[in-house]
Amino acid sequence: MNSGDNNKFLNIVAGLFLAGFSVYVLKELSSILIPFVMAIFIAFVFQPFYNYMLKKKFPSFLAIAVILLIIIIFANIAGVFIVAGANSFADNFKLYEDKLIGVFNSLIISLDLSAEEASNFYNSLKISNLLQNESVTKFITGILTGFAGVFGDFILILFYVIFILSEFSSIKNRVSVAFNKEKANKVSSTLDKIFEDVRTYITWKIIFSLILGILSGSVLYLFGSDFYFLWGFLIFLMHFIPSIGALIAIAFPSITMFLQFDNFFMPLAVTIILIILQNIIGNILEPKVIGDYLNLSPLLLLLSLFMGGYIWGIIGMILSVPIVSIIKIVIMNFEKSNKFSILMSYREEVIIENQIKINE
Repeated sequence: MNSGDNNKFLNIVAGLFLAGFSVYVLKELSSILIPFVMAIFIAFVFQPFYNYMLKKKFPSFLAIAVILLIIIIFANIAGVFIVAGANSFADNFKLYEDKLIGVFNSLIISLDLSAEEASNFYNSLKISNLLQNESVTKFITGILTGFAGVFGDFILILFYVIFILSEFSSIKNRVSVAFNKEKANKVSSTLDKIFEDVRTYITWKIIFSLILGILSGSVLYLFGSDFYFLWGFLIFLMHFIPSIGALIAIAFPSITMFLQFDNFFMPLAVTIILIILQNIIGNILEPKVIGDYLNLSPLLLLLSLFMGGYIWGIIGMILSVPIVSIIKIVIMNFEKSNKFSILMSYREEVIIENQIKINE
């Protein structure tokens, strides 16, 4: 083996070691890093409002105080409704469990199965495992508990937001001091482009997820669904997981409505409406507004979901795709790394467009 092969082998080993060590660090420091990532998202959303207040001659500490007050008010309002909805669902789960067993027994009777066939059918569907120890309740409350765990670090998130917003206002000044004028202008323009792209992506992703959650919750409320606020909030959260997230969240209100109402057509109609809303917002409006940032390889999306779930649980799955999108936004703004953003893309027309930019 020549020296060149030795170097390649060592580079591969070093890369694998670095990747494994990074996963270990991310997992071990999750209690610090998850609030930090959440704070970055919040800071980017509020950065335009923060800059607006600074232009209006607000002192920076007062501008930050106003933003923190807004965050605290919204977080407390959401927290009250989420906790109330989760507790109500847990308290009423027994009723839905009895209805589900009743539906299953009716199905057994309609199929005219013998006692042995009914037992085998029952075991094949694993109904007892599904309902045992209220596993459905634990699954839903597990999602909400994971998100509530972030609120447990609420004070830490607020501190992070303070420092990140402060960094936004001073980073250009430090760049101008650290580099000569030509280099400083280039670095500043690159940072401006990165910040603008990241802010655009995060802001619109949150806006579209919020719109979908509000519309879905409103539809459920109008049709008399139980726990409509809880389901709307769950759809809002799961929409951050592309394609499958909102569809999984829609399954829960659909199932409860089929058990809640005696007729079949209204729950089916509501389910169809929710799916149409998800497709209009997720597959039509979002790509038109957010654009190429959502153009990620399906395999990359799948791997990021798996890794996010392994490292940070359900919160990691929700944050994984926005994080990968932000990484793509950052590297596509540098000439040397732009090629990797092409490898992360999926649609051919976007790949060609990025290749033209590199050649230019």
